[in-house]
Amino acid sequence: MKDEKVILQTDSVKVRIMELDRGETAPLHRHSHISDHMFGLSGEILVRMRNPDQDCLLTAGAHCTVEAGRAHQVLNKRKDQTAKYLLVQGVGPYDFLPDI
Repeated sequence: MKDEKVILQTDSVKVRIMELDRGETAPLHRHSHISDHMFGLSGEILVRMRNPDQDCLLTAGAHCTVEAGRAHQVLNKRKDQTAKYLLVQGVGPYDFLPDI
């Protein structure tokens, strides 16, 4: 991630503003107990989910939810600008499990 700003963090909830660099792709991963709630702030972010395969495009004001246990990754579709999203994660303990 190009930048990450923590807004709130407890044992069971984490809220951050995430910024992806131009063309950046995060690793495919999943979380055991928490769901990701993503809200587009700027740019174009593609959220790729597995089982079943599904794509969600985040633009300013758009929302996407990834349920606990579902493999996913985010990528900045634009190679000419950064992209930002608000990430709300919960409720439960946080983990980041790489998914191959």
